[in-house]
Amino acid sequence: ALGYDVAGPDDAYTPRSAGQQIRALLRQPRNLTTLIGAAFILTAFLAQSIINYQLSITNYQLLITSLPTLLFLLGGLFGLIFPIRAGWAALRSGQGLDMNVLMVLAAVGAFAIGEYGEAATVIVLFSLGEALEGYTMERARDSIRSLTLLTPAEALVRRPCMDCQGCQGRELPDDSGIYETGPCPWCGLHESRLPVEALVVGDEIIIKPGERLPMDGLVLSGTSAVNQAPITGESLPVEKQPGDEVFAGSINGDGLLTVRVTHLAADNTLARLIHLVEEAQSQKTPTQRFVDKFARRYTPAVVVGAALVATVPPLLFGQPFFDTADGPGWLYRALTLLVIACPCALVIATPVAVVSAITAAARQGVLIKGGAYLEALGQIKVLAFDKTGTLTQGTPELVDMGCLDACCREARRLDPLIHCAHCDEMLTSAAAVERYSTHPLARAIIAGARVRALPELAAEAVQTLPGRGVAGQVNQQPVTIGSHTYLHREDACAADFCRAVSQVEARGQTTMLVQLGQELRRYWGLSDPPRHTSRATVAALKAEGLSQVVMLTGDNPVVAA
Repeated sequence: ALGYDVAGPDDAYTPRSAGQQIRALLRQPRNLTTLIGAAFILTAFLAQSIINYQLSITNYQLLITSLPTLLFLLGGLFGLIFPIRAGWAALRSGQGLDMNVLMVLAAVGAFAIGEYGEAATVIVLFSLGEALEGYTMERARDSIRSLTLLTPAEALVRRPCMDCQGCQGRELPDDSGIYETGPCPWCGLHESRLPVEALVVGDEIIIKPGERLPMDGLVLSGTSAVNQAPITGESLPVEKQPGDEVFAGSINGDGLLTVRVTHLAADNTLARLIHLVEEAQSQKTPTQRFVDKFARRYTPAVVVGAALVATVPPLLFGQPFFDTADGPGWLYRALTLLVIACPCALVIATPVAVVSAITAAARQGVLIKGGAYLEALGQIKVLAFDKTGTLTQGTPELVDMGCLDACCREARRLDPLIHCAHCDEMLTSAAAVERYSTHPLARAIIAGARVRALPELAAEAVQTLPGRGVAGQVNQQPVTIGSHTYLHREDACAADFCRAVSQVEARGQTTMLVQLGQELRRYWGLSDPPRHTSRATVAALKAEGLSQVVMLTGDNPVVAA
């Protein structure tokens, strides 16, 4: 009855272009009749303009001069189809006289007093305003639904071999009988690719390096740096190990992960996000709710007032009901009251303003969930910013490096920003190995070497250590780059070296250590610098009247400061 079909589990969402969205809207009966009515009205105005210029019209003069009126009537009738249906449905459901009823009465009244152009234009503009609002909201929904493309349609699932025909009839290992059905005790686990809709909670899925996660789950085995930016907005990958939670739509790094599914495809984090946004978009703005509430009281008052204007003077004072030679009758005046009382601007202005604002924001990359939230922006006093990638650049930079060689310690005692030749040697070798890594911290090391115009060396036997670092050989010398925790565990570093690294970490920097051969004496400090426009943006917002601008971050207070 509502015009929707049941979607099957295999129905995939395909993002639509603006042209496809317009064609889809044109297939909706209300929008189609509105456009037909608008076409009739435009033609009527054109014909009226030609006739008003008194072009030579000899034959069929009466028919031609009546053409604009006929076109206005046709345009108005097409435009009135759905307002009449909506108003009648409101009356039948007990909602009373709503804005659709008032629009219909005003249009009929305008036709009755001979204002054909005004009547047709008002009703078509009313319908066009609603069609425009529907188009913009559908585009916003389409952009939200396109998030479903972030998750793969299939997943590599590891399940027990069930009802194995090759092993049926064999004696069970525990001598309890003959194997017929159920999990096969000989074949073990079997890997196969299945649609994500076929997965159930508890299934084990395999996530290969570089793949997107198809489902929410918990890591059972493996370690990897997972890019969660599509879901959480974090600009840096998050190290995942057994027991950690992962989200559908995230991108796996260099490690192999085995994940146990914790939510169905229709109930994962991404699906819930889409549902919340679509639900928010369906909510009306406070202004729209006011208009609806106003119409429930205003429309009956106007109808009663028009009825009194039409009947009281003729009944009580003997005034003419119909038009006479002396002037218009009270019926004409009552119809005029209906026409001028119709709040066309109030009805049309709100959805058009909301649509225009949401569209303009979308062009700037800002997604507003709905008109209610758009209006709420005018009342806010506190604005919260995410730190990483919003106030900061979102790309780490090399800001500190050093070692415990005597020359480096002496130089840094005079100037903490100075480093020695051994530090450059370390950076040259490390950049050669990191050139084969996709980790954002690796890109920071490579960029640091280029800034210092260091030579590019070739690395051999490079291997990624998921969740730990990377290793390789440069000029026949082993090079290992990793975190403080990993390298300290693998090869306990000297107390003074650990103390120096801890001091760098205390300043809010991410540390990376490098081991050349068997020597672990060099380190880097990396940080995410603020954007050049952040300070000016915050100052401009405060100047606009915001009482407080705050920053949200999961980093420690030292980094946040």
